[in-house]
Amino acid sequence: MLLALPRSGKDEFLSSLPGGSASSTLQIVALLTALAVLPAILVSVTPFLRLTVVLHFLRQALGTQSVPSNQVLLGLSLFLTIVVMQPIAADAYQQGWVPYQEHRSSGLESWDQGTRPIRAYLLRFCREKDLALILEVTKTPPPNRPQELSLRILAPAYVLSELRASFQIGAVLFLPFLIIDLVVASLTLSVGMVQLPPAMISAPFKILLFVLVDGWNLVVGSLLKSVT
Repeated sequence: MLLALPRSGKDEFLSSLPGGSASSTLQIVALLTALAVLPAILVSVTPFLRLTVVLHFLRQALGTQSVPSNQVLLGLSLFLTIVVMQPIAADAYQQGWVPYQEHRSSGLESWDQGTRPIRAYLLRFCREKDLALILEVTKTPPPNRPQELSLRILAPAYVLSELRASFQIGAVLFLPFLIIDLVVASLTLSVGMVQLPPAMISAPFKILLFVLVDGWNLVVGSLLKSVT
């Protein structure tokens, strides 16, 4: 609708918006930019990364192929991520956006104040080795305090640290199910059942063991405790 208006009509429309045409245009550009990068931020710089990787490893360890489906695992990871990040997002909104909206701080000050809760959260899970690597690659001098690290340093370091942690958790999840596979494979070979795939026999035992120990509650509970 805005594109269909003549130039004078556009200027009149933009000038009628709160804050004038310039500020409104900048807000629209910032909003569109944020919406463009929001999926990448959600996937990589939140607990969503650890949750999806660990749940994928768990499904592979169970040997259930596509059960639960990718949509179910992604939905579960998304809702758990919202639960974890909601207090942090609320703090960032109150410390950054509210003062800017009330004209009590400039854009840069609001950005610095609003990103503090996010930076503090990311810093908790960043390994010192990963932070040193990113600082070396970007040729950034180390700050006097870790709290002074910027998001461009914390974000990639957080992704590296989370990948390492999620692979460690996935390896631990694999061990008990791997033992079941080895035992079943040894038994089938010892009785001469060579043509029967051991996975067909071990799968019910792995699922039964997982259900008996209330595996979903244990895994999800442990993951939530590890990211909060």
